[in-house]
Amino acid sequence: MSEIIIGIDLGTTQSAVGVVDSGFPILLADGDGKTLTPSAFWQGGAGEKEVGHKALRRAGSQRVITSVKGLMGRRFSELKDDEKIGAQETDGAVSVKTEAGLISPEEVSAEILKALKTVAETRLEKPVSKAVITVPAYFHDAQRAATKKAGELAGLEVVRILSEPTAAALSYGLDRLGEASKVAVFDLGGGTFDVSILEMKEGVFEVLATAGDTRLGGDDFDEALAQVAAKKMGVDLENRDSQEKVRWLTEARRVKHALTEEDEVEFRLPFIGEASISQDDFDTLMEPFLSRMEGCCRRALLDANLKVSELNAVVMVGGSSRIPAVKKRVAQVFEQEPDLSQHPDEAIARGAAIQAGILAGVVREVLLLDVTPLSLGLETMGGLMNVLISRNTTIPCKAGEMFTNAVDGQEVMKIRVLQGERELAGDNWELGEFSVNFTPERRGQARVGVEFRIDADGILTVLARDVATGKDTVLEVGSAAVDVTETKVEQMVSESVEHAFEDMNARVFEEARLKAEELLPAVEMALSQVGEEIAPSEREKIAQAKSTVEEAIEQRNAAGLKGAVEILDEATEELAALLVEKASSALFSTPQD
Repeated sequence: MSEIIIGIDLGTTQSAVGVVDSGFPILLADGDGKTLTPSAFWQGGAGEKEVGHKALRRAGSQRVITSVKGLMGRRFSELKDDEKIGAQETDGAVSVKTEAGLISPEEVSAEILKALKTVAETRLEKPVSKAVITVPAYFHDAQRAATKKAGELAGLEVVRILSEPTAAALSYGLDRLGEASKVAVFDLGGGTFDVSILEMKEGVFEVLATAGDTRLGGDDFDEALAQVAAKKMGVDLENRDSQEKVRWLTEARRVKHALTEEDEVEFRLPFIGEASISQDDFDTLMEPFLSRMEGCCRRALLDANLKVSELNAVVMVGGSSRIPAVKKRVAQVFEQEPDLSQHPDEAIARGAAIQAGILAGVVREVLLLDVTPLSLGLETMGGLMNVLISRNTTIPCKAGEMFTNAVDGQEVMKIRVLQGERELAGDNWELGEFSVNFTPERRGQARVGVEFRIDADGILTVLARDVATGKDTVLEVGSAAVDVTETKVEQMVSESVEHAFEDMNARVFEEARLKAEELLPAVEMALSQVGEEIAPSEREKIAQAKSTVEEAIEQRNAAGLKGAVEILDEATEELAALLVEKASSALFSTPQD
């Protein structure tokens, strides 16, 4: 009998759990018959806890934690001002406030996962210990690792972290479209947005490109809608306490849902007032959000090197996909009507259940391959970025390279792990660093092998090995917190294009400078040993070439320096030959009695 693995959609606003039963993915309902559990948590002063609908009922009068998903795996210093409401810094990390004190976002998510685990065990009448959990495609290493940690705190072995668009592809049965089919998956949830371009090849699902924004979703629309209503009522929301803001956001959510079917809805708050919100009002406030979504869609198409006419289908998931303005914009961008045949709130969980079924052996295997959002590498001499894994490389993957010591007697090598698309290390993001110790050797003699490995969950591990001793040093980059939201990814890619010419000049200069700094002392030494044995004209030629190199370094002239180094190299060929000949004569000469 196959083992049970459940699939969980751990959402920003609501979560769900599913399993494959008799070959079909089904969502499991709680005692009230509801398949969707609000991602909400409350803890009282005596330590009592409530999750989901029960917790939400306390909103407005007590401190209820919601939308904690976006806080997981991030440092407090990375949070924007609005994200810091109800949060506190604890040793650089994020904690959130409850009536009983501070708790980590991972612990909050663990409580939600425990509730889903209980639902599964109650419905299946069996203990459950393994799960597949979904995350937005643009969750970085630390956020994926934090999700895995939350699962472990909930008593679950997380056998796979699955990207939400990939789960959506499974839910829609895109593997049945036929060979070489290409599909866009548009996922707009409560707090995150992702769009991915997938291709089916010989039974393999491959993500050609993915883009998105981990801070864009229904929560943002609710807040904007509340602001519009407040302005119409002459109310300043900024001066309202957090509990009253919850009431405004709750009503905004109701109005948003109603506007999917009605042209005009009344926004009402007892003892405060009411305002009429039209579909036109809502479309106007949605425009900046729609523009951000469109930018992500076009970026994904560009990265996948596809035209919209080459897409076989466009599918939409996530509760916010119901919004008419969103559906209209998606149809315009992809030039075809999107498929919304699956329940938008349940599609991700169904896909997670199918992946769980694949891993449990109860569903035929469909291989799912995600991609890296940005290039990964390390800093080398001269402050350059040396890429080991390029952007949009299919994962899981690994890549390695051998490095040597830069100076005589060097005892330690610092490995600085970077992420980004720029040529200079300082323009990229640092994911972490560590040091590798080795026996002092002459320059270029000590060797350290460095391997980057990204697992199926998208978590990066860096291994450095001293070749002489075989000793390994390992860095789990999943513990580093770097904000890789789509906004920053797009900014990084745009900057790499914008500064491509100057970046390449900087790389050319640094590489030429390093060669020059090796060559100049060698030329000086050779001149002191055999300089008198070459013609004065040759010495003058070398002197001029040396001077040109030194001037180019001082002027930071990349092209000039590269050319000058080549000229100096050619000018010293005879000098180098004499030096080698003299060394050989000394080595093989017979001692005289």
